[in-house]
Amino acid sequence: MIAVIQAGGKGTRLRPYTLIMPKPMMPVGDQPVIEVLLKWLRRWGIHRVFITTGYMEHLIRALCGDGSQWDMEISYSAEPEPLGTIGPLRLLGGEIDEPFLVLNGDLITDLDLGEFITFHRRRGGPVTIGTTRKEIAIDLGVLDAVNDRLTGFREKPKEAYRVSMGIYCMEPSVLELIPRGVPFGFDDLAHEMLARDLPIYLYEHEGLWMDIGREDDFCRAQNGFLRDYKSLILGA
Repeated sequence: MIAVIQAGGKGTRLRPYTLIMPKPMMPVGDQPVIEVLLKWLRRWGIHRVFITTGYMEHLIRALCGDGSQWDMEISYSAEPEPLGTIGPLRLLGGEIDEPFLVLNGDLITDLDLGEFITFHRRRGGPVTIGTTRKEIAIDLGVLDAVNDRLTGFREKPKEAYRVSMGIYCMEPSVLELIPRGVPFGFDDLAHEMLARDLPIYLYEHEGLWMDIGREDDFCRAQNGFLRDYKSLILGA
């Protein structure tokens, strides 16, 4: 199966670090996060990878090269201008004719990729989203009210949500839904598919997931990657 890694963003949430390097090259332990991601894909038998690039693409190309150091074949697709999270896939229309993976270039997970792909194939839909549960803390006192009368008070509550992991399995037919040359995010794709009554399936992962583009996850990864996660993800 082909994997597409999205690595074109500017990583504004991690500034000032991303002023000098693209977000997928931020270090996690002793390795850039995109290297961890590539080795994880290789562990699951993925050999063919496209990397969509934009911001500081020359640094990503210099690091990853042609992929031969990981027994992979890596090709690149440069955005002529920012095209959002899904828009760059339209540039690969002639390269993909089978189910494929799409991954954000700044994540770390121990997702069972074999089970995820099997789930997608069994459901038979055009898109499957890898999801996880994320607890969000609201660092304020939350007021419940009817009109102007208080009915309840919650001090710094935590709410759990089902969120996208930034990992998708897609059918080639999805590429036809993506417009050419304009920014198009996964939210746009989801709305378009819902409007057309096209099914999107959700695969829930209960294990490790970190979004390195978020400062708290980035710090958590630094504190524990070598000790707790490296062997779990890479088998090393």
